[in-house]
Amino acid sequence: MEDDGGERSSFVIGLIENRAKEVGMAAFDLRSASLHLSQYIETSISYQNTKTLLHFYDPMVIIVPPNKLAPEGMVGVSELVDRFYASVKKVVMARGCFDDTKGAMLIKNLAAREPSALGLGTYYKQYYLCLASASAAIKWYFQSLNYLFETLVVLRIEAEKGVIITSHSLVVCASQHTSAMAGYNLYPFSLEYSLPQVTFNGSFDHMNIDTTRTRLLRANLLQPLKDIETINTRLDCLDKRLLLSHLMSFSLTPKSKFIKAHCNNLQDELMSNEQLFFGLSQVLRKFPKETDRVLCHFCFKPKKITNEVLGADDAKKSQMLISSIILLKTALDALPLLSKVLKDAQCFILANVYKSVCENEKYADIRKRIGEVIDEDVLHARVPFIARTQQCFAVKAGIDGLLDIARRSFCDTSEAIHNLANMYREEYKLPNLKLPFNNRRGFYFSIPRKDIQGKLPSKFIQVVKHGNNVHWSTLELASLNVRNKSAAGECYVRTEVCLEALVDAIREDIPMFTLLAEVLCLLDMIVNSFAHTISTKPVDRYTRPKFTDNGPLAIDAGRHPILESIHSDFVPNSIFISEASNMVIVMGPNMSGKSTYLQQVCLIIILAQIGCYVPAHFATIRVVDRIFTRMGTMDNLESNSSTFMTEMKETAFIMQNVSQRSLIVMDELGRATSSSDGLAIAWSCCEHLLSLNAYTIFATHMENLSKLATIYPNVKILHFYVDIRNSRLDFKFRLNDGPKHVAHYGLLLAEFAGLPSSVIETARSITSRITEKEVNEMEVNCLNYIQIMMAYRAAQRLICLKYSNQKEDAIRQALHNLKESYIDGKL
Repeated sequence: MEDDGGERSSFVIGLIENRAKEVGMAAFDLRSASLHLSQYIETSISYQNTKTLLHFYDPMVIIVPPNKLAPEGMVGVSELVDRFYASVKKVVMARGCFDDTKGAMLIKNLAAREPSALGLGTYYKQYYLCLASASAAIKWYFQSLNYLFETLVVLRIEAEKGVIITSHSLVVCASQHTSAMAGYNLYPFSLEYSLPQVTFNGSFDHMNIDTTRTRLLRANLLQPLKDIETINTRLDCLDKRLLLSHLMSFSLTPKSKFIKAHCNNLQDELMSNEQLFFGLSQVLRKFPKETDRVLCHFCFKPKKITNEVLGADDAKKSQMLISSIILLKTALDALPLLSKVLKDAQCFILANVYKSVCENEKYADIRKRIGEVIDEDVLHARVPFIARTQQCFAVKAGIDGLLDIARRSFCDTSEAIHNLANMYREEYKLPNLKLPFNNRRGFYFSIPRKDIQGKLPSKFIQVVKHGNNVHWSTLELASLNVRNKSAAGECYVRTEVCLEALVDAIREDIPMFTLLAEVLCLLDMIVNSFAHTISTKPVDRYTRPKFTDNGPLAIDAGRHPILESIHSDFVPNSIFISEASNMVIVMGPNMSGKSTYLQQVCLIIILAQIGCYVPAHFATIRVVDRIFTRMGTMDNLESNSSTFMTEMKETAFIMQNVSQRSLIVMDELGRATSSSDGLAIAWSCCEHLLSLNAYTIFATHMENLSKLATIYPNVKILHFYVDIRNSRLDFKFRLNDGPKHVAHYGLLLAEFAGLPSSVIETARSITSRITEKEVNEMEVNCLNYIQIMMAYRAAQRLICLKYSNQKEDAIRQALHNLKESYIDGKL
């Protein structure tokens, strides 16, 4: 698969379900030759868990069986793909292609570890659906390439362009806490072993973020961690004061013992050791960004190159393989620099990287093997023509005579093209004529538009205006481009012949390169994302979060990590939620800061659970398993849903899937329908969430919701303070305790927006009448309420007296007292 530098999808997804609402998914990543397996109970009729995973993988193909086995009320995975992923290619394969036995055999034969280490027997019994999906996904991929699919001792695909997946080239890890779904949960305690390329995700082991829609950083943001030990180990790389007492509080599991044995006298590694921080930053730039994407080029083994006539596709595949080897060489060349920087590192992750990677002699052996064939001066390049030249001259001179001849032809045509450009500069008086190159067009001419006087010569063809420049070609250039490309193609093919033995040796150590790629992704995230973010902020602007299993969510002076970079005067706000006060209702006018506050809390929790410092003075967080959000108002034309229906569907999903460890963030629930119905729905939803003990933040305009605090002691009311001056709202964006009534703020905002004064005055008159009417109705309702309650209490006492065991005289006296109290209105 050609890497054009973009983020094109590279996943083939196999998807199947059974009647018990279980879904099995296999995601085959063509870019990294990895396989990710998931099996879970689909708890939502809208298949939200499946949508979350499909959104994460962003597949190019989804494979489903022909028959729908969805339980009653479920849409079925096939219909799900049709409805929500119409732009993704859907393939229907026979039910027999979803064979869990073949899937288990594939994993057994392709995994780098011994089968006994995988726990494959237990896994096979429990998660047969994802194994069946794996069988279909891999089978379709190779059939789509017109390859013959066979599963014997190894997966062998041979046809006209025969390919073999190298045995045991896909690395596997069966640990519950270890996953390499794009590397997003690299568990640091496994670095001394092979890192996973086949992952078993029997259930969701990460925080799920429901959404309407980088590498390791992107993957972490989409699915943050839930394991406190893993999060704290990442934070240790950034911490200025490592609290060993916190680590010592963990139970004596093997992981905890290992931590304690390596965490004595740890210092601030990245934030106080500038030499380490800047050294890592500089060294990571030496490693090509594509290091984690080239492994698949070594996992698929083509047939040997023969002397038959070869097409453009063969040259292209050879070029990709050469590029991968050059990239690998560049990465290995930089490894000694990384070793030098990490030699004295103390924190667990960095020390373990040094031990597992930098001290591993296999990398030096591979580098030496590469140096025997590849020229020492060859390096990975991004400039297209430089990259092409590096690829043509990758192998040392004198190894292959035909290659040397092809190189001379390549040099001759390249020189002829540059001579042609010089001739045009002199002949047509174009001193600023440039000769750009790209892989699609080859060489072409370019000149600033301001340098063109009159019409261009007739021999200039394919003239195109491009910004401030004009691009064109000529017949002579087109002919030379063809010859140059042909010579380069011949170089690629002959180079692959020379590299055959080297590539076979590299294939034997695929797990080592997987380890290197994952380590580089982890260091890139910690150093260039986490540490860089902290180092560019003033001192103490970011703090290390602390985690508990059942404690409160407490954030002191939290800030929005994005908006604070835009607004220098951003106002921080705090939050405290606990089991004793698990719901916060935030009130305030429009534009007072409610939505920003909700987003701020969510982002701080996400940053904390991926192992990053957070923008706050202090933060302690109860680990969240899912973040549910209900924000924004919009129609959903695709599903023929109004704003209110969309709002209710999202709310229904939250109510069906929320757990006690979830965080629910709801913004203006019920505003899309009538005020009475909206209030009723918002009130009942709040009561339901209160009964679940989940942490909830509820922003609303409905002042009547503040009455919940008079009924439920675990409800806390907050409001954003707004000052009214000269009939204008002065937003302070500061959160205060308790409710606060701001009269007619809607009219004030409407006037500020520019509505005609006559319209505003009419609105004031109408709202005054409505308010007066509501007050009168409230007085009438209050009188009726008193009469009803008096009758209710009198009836209660009469029922009690009916079943009373008192004597007749006592009952007569009680009835007399009841009558007098009722007449006096004192009941």
